[in-house]
Amino acid sequence: MQNPFTLTFGKSPLEPVERPLPTMEIVDTFTAETVNQQMFIITGVRGSGKTVMMTEIARRLREREDWVVIELNPATDLLQGMLAKLNSNKVCAAIIKSAKIDLSFFGFGVAIEGVPPLTDTETAIITILEKLKKQDKRLLITIDEVTNNDYMKVFAGSFQIFVRQDLPVFLLATGLYENIDELQNEKNLTFLFRAPKIQLKPLNQQAVMNKYKNIFQIDQDGAKQMAELTRGYPFAFQVLGYLTWNHSGHYEAVLEEYEQYLSEFVYDKIWSELSQKDRIVARGIAETESGKIKEIREHLGMETNEFNPYRKRLMKKGIVSGETRGYVFFTLPLFERYVIDNS
Repeated sequence: MQNPFTLTFGKSPLEPVERPLPTMEIVDTFTAETVNQQMFIITGVRGSGKTVMMTEIARRLREREDWVVIELNPATDLLQGMLAKLNSNKVCAAIIKSAKIDLSFFGFGVAIEGVPPLTDTETAIITILEKLKKQDKRLLITIDEVTNNDYMKVFAGSFQIFVRQDLPVFLLATGLYENIDELQNEKNLTFLFRAPKIQLKPLNQQAVMNKYKNIFQIDQDGAKQMAELTRGYPFAFQVLGYLTWNHSGHYEAVLEEYEQYLSEFVYDKIWSELSQKDRIVARGIAETESGKIKEIREHLGMETNEFNPYRKRLMKKGIVSGETRGYVFFTLPLFERYVIDNS
């Protein structure tokens, strides 16, 4: 039997742990009869399941007859890519043909006699979206791992125009916190601040336990121990499951390998993206077992006004949790050991 777990980022695993509430929130908002929100941004630390959740939402909407779903590559010209995807989509291609929209200037189709060709990408997209609207259809655009580049700035500006013109277009994007934050701070793109952000939190502990219990046919205690080893971190859930499967269900035999996979696949990259001061604060958190902020500050010799900005940065990146007042803890399994070993 095939290993039901995967180590490939962005690939939907055979055995995911679902996030029903945020998934349904986005689907229900986009499919509501009265539209009041046309954009969501999913953020979270690497390996938190952003792409998997986006893929699931796209799948659900693609199954509906009144939806068209396209995926765009953030490293390429997004408007040009959007027009190309619309032209190659069966539903949109039929609309383009029946409405006699001439896209020959862009290299799509042939010139239509007596019809002036459209020569502006944004205008061409608006024309197609207007026809989609007349047929009571909606368009979902997904963009995975957005970054602050020129293509994204131009696209975001055009998307704002589409929304202002009451066109049936919806955007679902994923990205690391720092990339989303940088893009939102761009002049003329302040509308992104108003877009709801879903920051992915750890998976439900009971759901993780149930998955392990059912897949490996182990008792409650064994499933609980495995779940605790992951701390609800989706990539850790996949890694521990993957290695345990390859060791005939004996998770105790893979713990060293498990730690190594987390370090090499994720933690090295996360650590490299932290500033020197971020790392100092992370080290203080790792060395203070109680998790009390007061004790961490005293250990580091930092005042509250110096410590808090870095605590908040680490929280926004999804690396630490501050849900319990006066305390902070790492959300990532075995990250304390990684921090101490690498700083």
